[in-house]
Amino acid sequence: MTTVSSVVTPFGKFGRRSNVSISPGIFAGPDRMLPSGSIHLGVAKEVAPTLEEFGIDPGALIKEAGIDPGLFDDGDNLIPHAALGRLLSLSVARSNCPHFGLLVGRRATILSLGMMGRLMQHSETVGEALHSLVSSLSIQNRGAVSSLTVCDDIALFSYSVYQRDVESVEQISDGALAVVINALRTLIGSEWNPSEVLLPRAAPADLQPYRRHFRTPVRFNQEVAAIVFPACDLKRRIAGADPLLRTMLEERIKRMRSEPGSEFPDDIRRLLRMRLTNNRCSANDIADLLAMHRRTLSRRLKGSGLGYRTIANEVRFEIARQLLEDTEVSLSQIAAALGYSEASAFTRAFRRWSGQTPTAWRTERGASDSMS
Repeated sequence: MTTVSSVVTPFGKFGRRSNVSISPGIFAGPDRMLPSGSIHLGVAKEVAPTLEEFGIDPGALIKEAGIDPGLFDDGDNLIPHAALGRLLSLSVARSNCPHFGLLVGRRATILSLGMMGRLMQHSETVGEALHSLVSSLSIQNRGAVSSLTVCDDIALFSYSVYQRDVESVEQISDGALAVVINALRTLIGSEWNPSEVLLPRAAPADLQPYRRHFRTPVRFNQEVAAIVFPACDLKRRIAGADPLLRTMLEERIKRMRSEPGSEFPDDIRRLLRMRLTNNRCSANDIADLLAMHRRTLSRRLKGSGLGYRTIANEVRFEIARQLLEDTEVSLSQIAAALGYSEASAFTRAFRRWSGQTPTAWRTERGASDSMS
């Protein structure tokens, strides 16, 4: 694997590293909230058979990515989200397949979503199933966040990685939307198609794999990964849903989410990742969302050694670097998405965060990727 130098920023190091230690991971055990930055293998378990389709030994590559191959025996096992990104980067390079993440997600089913998938299957309507996925994602994934919004007759399900220092965000997003499409076709019917799919990545040379799976227009160079579909689909009833089983699953998830140990700063990052590109989110706005006083928010964050502004800038930096590295979205569009009135203000902020201008960052990362 080609070594690319890391960049030291106020928020840590970004970039690929050639010397990777084995990520400890956590083997399946009692139900509990995940540590920040971790993820149940779930959908990622399909990386191994996808590698085999390319004639690649999955065990060797998984180990090279710094993950214990034994963890892939059970989709309930946990790995660091950053380790998944490393594995996908290696998989893309070795398979020479720029849409590897899409293939992984295409293999996955609604059951790959674990307890969330089972709850979706037993929800009364498609809308309730998607709301369950959005509200419960944190029990399976503490590196990404999803949302469901409705405007007039259009619904939009979106997915964003917020965890810092994660490679191959575009591959993760491709796979996430691919499996959500599979889940919706399980709930609605195999012939169902969305209105369009939005992806935060540059358009690949070969569009056919995306068209074959999504079966709808795919728009690249977007600010967020999203599935767009008619809002009336949210009212569709789910055949075979069991109300008793749904209640049991909801209670089980509620107990998991109420257990101590959930990291408050990570909760703030999750909120900000979805709201920063749609709303100006002050500390007062976030405190109102959490039904707490602004001083209470500050006190709880102070206990973790972090301030609201620091976390907000971390999230802005993460959104900016993803868009700079994975898309061709203009600087003015990125600046506007992050709430800056002018591109020059965004450039000054980005230089403070990274020591480089956004243009230099994009140019350097483009050159690095071409050499990998």
